[in-house]
Amino acid sequence: MDQPNDILLSVENLQVHFIGDGPVARAVDGVDFIVRRQETVCIVGESGCGKTVTALAILGLLKQPPASIAGGRITFDGRSLLDLPQDELRALRGKRIAMVFQEPMTSLNPVFTIGDQIGEAVLVHEPVSAEETRCRTIQLLDDVGIVDPQRRVGDYPHQLSGGQRQRVMIAMALACEPDLIIADEPTTALDVTVQAQILRLLKNLKQEKNMAIQYITHDLGVVAAIADRVYVMYAGVVVEQGPTGIIFGQARHPYTIALLKALPTKKKRGLRLYNIPGNVPHPAYRPRGCPFHPRCQYREPPCENAVPALCSYGEGHKARCPILFAGRGRAQEARE
Repeated sequence: MDQPNDILLSVENLQVHFIGDGPVARAVDGVDFIVRRQETVCIVGESGCGKTVTALAILGLLKQPPASIAGGRITFDGRSLLDLPQDELRALRGKRIAMVFQEPMTSLNPVFTIGDQIGEAVLVHEPVSAEETRCRTIQLLDDVGIVDPQRRVGDYPHQLSGGQRQRVMIAMALACEPDLIIADEPTTALDVTVQAQILRLLKNLKQEKNMAIQYITHDLGVVAAIADRVYVMYAGVVVEQGPTGIIFGQARHPYTIALLKALPTKKKRGLRLYNIPGNVPHPAYRPRGCPFHPRCQYREPPCENAVPALCSYGEGHKARCPILFAGRGRAQEARE
């Protein structure tokens, strides 16, 4: 049982809609999750399932309109973020919650040095001198593994590699020692070796700085490497959640199992990789019932009528598939 003080971030029944000329697009449709202090929580799913929209809603970065928070609550350290005035939210953003975006080349300003950009993240929240800001910036670059930070502090983004730019983005996020970092697929555009370095860096920084991480990804390999707990999203809904080991070993939702089957492993070397038939539905044209049922090989007529409730399997493990996985035998058969 979680104590209130253990929970840093709580999202309850979050609904984010986009309103345009056509039907309302329900990008996020009743998402619930928590992030405890000093833990890493991964939100995983295919592109278009609502992961990034959820993160932007937490930080108040969605443009309204066309976006609209249609319902739900977002609570950070006991404070309701949706009720905060904009000036208070801006003060919180960067200071206590920071974000590492997916593509650093579009997030970094090409006409300012990386030192200026990291320093700005400090000066926005803290009244420090120019010399102190420079010293802290150099230290941050050193913390994230930039070689010769005293020289590189004057470099521009185009002078850095992709991995170095992502390290700079992490340094900016760490500038004010936040309690929570939201990382939105920060290793997607990097090669495997650099990706491993960035993941190792985040794990080490989490332990050194005693912070929590909410990591957004479509890559289950990343989840296995860093997550304490996992939330699997599909079409704006959390379909399964639980500790990482349980999700990988005892998955109970057909979508989670399909993602795991599609994961490359040594045992599958030389074999054709499994792919999930079909595509994630457009948020304006989601099917009735379980959103995954058009792609699910185990679907039954009740799946088409209503979104199933989360069924509990113990140890914090829950899944939205009461029909297929009522018994362990059928669950094991599907996993195999």
